[in-house]
Amino acid sequence: MVKQDRALRTRTAIIRAAAVEFGQSGYAGTSLARISKTAGVSMGSLGFHFVTKAEMADAIQEEGGHLIRAVVEQVIVRTAPPLTRVADLTLDLVRLLETEPSVRATARLARERTAPSSWPSSWLPAVQNLLDEAHTADQLRNSAPPGDVSSLVEYLINGAEAHLHARPATEHGYEGIVKQLERVWNLALAGVSAEQSV
Repeated sequence: MVKQDRALRTRTAIIRAAAVEFGQSGYAGTSLARISKTAGVSMGSLGFHFVTKAEMADAIQEEGGHLIRAVVEQVIVRTAPPLTRVADLTLDLVRLLETEPSVRATARLARERTAPSSWPSSWLPAVQNLLDEAHTADQLRNSAPPGDVSSLVEYLINGAEAHLHARPATEHGYEGIVKQLERVWNLALAGVSAEQSV
């Protein structure tokens, strides 16, 4: 039992370290030696848990995908109007990018690897469904079809992710990106909403 607990702690430490390294340096720029050093484990221990770097990246994308899907499910079941839930989902995903190294790594690895990705396929269908609901509920102007608003959401989330990647975290995290995105959403809603307030 003690051996299993130690093995689980080691695997968790490796995944956390790898998520940080992949998020900062990308797939090609991350070495197993650097992950081993960051995790504080030997190369032998690293090799026991993950035979290849690709296997490690798969594990990180799986973990990030679980976190993303959990947030999506929480937002979908809210009782707020569909367009409000789209804005909420955007902000919640960016908060995840800020706080969860595995989600940042998942987003970056999705751009850099040919393996199946959980970003944005884990959140984009929900956005599109909510926008279809918003359209049916006359929440969107005729000049703002759901497909175009879906593109806007993609650009906002991917732009926030790129911004987080380009700016190193301070000791207090990534300051201001969610607040900036809230202001951008207020501008966008004023331009796409059929009502004065959503």
